[in-house]
Amino acid sequence: MRTSRGAEAATGTFYEQVGGHETFQRLVDGFYRGIADDPVLRPMYPEADLGPASDRLRMFLEQYWGGPSTYGELRGHPRLRMRHVAFKVNPEARDRWLAHMRASLDELALPPLQDATLWDYLERAAHSLVNTFED
Repeated sequence: MRTSRGAEAATGTFYEQVGGHETFQRLVDGFYRGIADDPVLRPMYPEADLGPASDRLRMFLEQYWGGPSTYGELRGHPRLRMRHVAFKVNPEARDRWLAHMRASLDELALPPLQDATLWDYLERAAHSLVNTFED
């Protein structure tokens, strides 16, 4: 692999490149800090404690990006649309989800390429989960 002057070749999975478990834990922790007080999104999380939802999202993202396969071992195939169909995911909910995720991602201060790669996925995932246009 060629590298630019002064740069090291990117090796390993995206998960490893961005810092592994610690990075994904920080991303999810920051995201759920925003969710905790969001009047539109918080009701979508029925558990009193957001911890289980946080763990599920972290495990999913880690597995997706080349980390441990814990999510699949514990929960099977992600089936994102199926798992979210019970919730009213309209454009407002999507945009609020993305705003909290963007704020958390900004806190990580990843290199531009990794930031853009992760953000692109998060945007596509959020748009794919919209299941209604009703308020």
